[in-house]
Amino acid sequence: MDSGRRLGVVMDPIRDIAYAKDSTLAMLLAAQARGFALAYLELADLMLRDGTAIGRTRALTVRADPKDWFTLGEPTLEPLDRLDVLLMRKDPPFDTEYIYASYILERAELAGVLVVNRPQGLRDVNEKVYTAWFPQCCAPTLVTRDMGDMGAFLAEHGKVVAKPLHGMGGRSVFVVERQDPNARVVFETLSEYGERFALVQRYIPDIVQSGDARVLLIEGEPVPYALARIPSSGDHRGNLAAGARGVGRELNERDRWLAGQIGPALAARGILFVGLDVIGGFVTEINVTSPTGIRELDRQFGTDIGRQLIEAIEKRLAAGARP
Repeated sequence: MDSGRRLGVVMDPIRDIAYAKDSTLAMLLAAQARGFALAYLELADLMLRDGTAIGRTRALTVRADPKDWFTLGEPTLEPLDRLDVLLMRKDPPFDTEYIYASYILERAELAGVLVVNRPQGLRDVNEKVYTAWFPQCCAPTLVTRDMGDMGAFLAEHGKVVAKPLHGMGGRSVFVVERQDPNARVVFETLSEYGERFALVQRYIPDIVQSGDARVLLIEGEPVPYALARIPSSGDHRGNLAAGARGVGRELNERDRWLAGQIGPALAARGILFVGLDVIGGFVTEINVTSPTGIRELDRQFGTDIGRQLIEAIEKRLAAGARP
């Protein structure tokens, strides 16, 4: 089925993805099955020329084959407005280069391309700081540069999680207890001696047994299952990239309440695909850059979350809607 529509994707090198876990591949397989011609880009393929967003695209074919999952065509330099849809799926860190790329994508959006997730939304919704917009959903959280304030927060709560604002996959995430002789060193490292903001949250002990649950939202509505990432023995991090085990479960009432509090606000910002990280009924992060978990849930429950997302995108296209 060839619909004549084109869907582009900006991602990390497709040859390096983990076939069994990669959510972007699930989206691309679904889009191809729905008749989209695929165009592949990496961050270095984006450029601006006299205000026009341009990309060095390569035709992409994907396959459900763990040994041979893609074919790329020859590069073609073209305006990005020749695409109908563009998925921004570059992994963090959300650094200056990522922000520059979002400006290029915003020029494509202004030229008529549906960019998912919306570039301005990606800039506005920092995955760790944006939880502050929903304090009713979150455990006590402090964002500061001040190491003394971090120490006072630790003294108040007894045990905390401390992490940088720009990381992913459990990198540089520390659990610190009161009287820990390394506490000051952790706060110095994360804040670079008071030169960078860092985040400190009250430790939620549910992580050990119940894990860090990923609740996926499409157009503000939750997928009916969550992926609980259970930390491996001897580790505190509920991240698949850090060795956690993914166990699917049905959403509970609290999950649905959290989704109802946060989902509509994100959809209004053009954030179509979101991953809420939930520990013990509290949202710890709001993932908007490249949320994962699709493949694991599809395998465990027979869902087709990639198709659900592509169908939501098709509805926006049919309505002529832009975020």
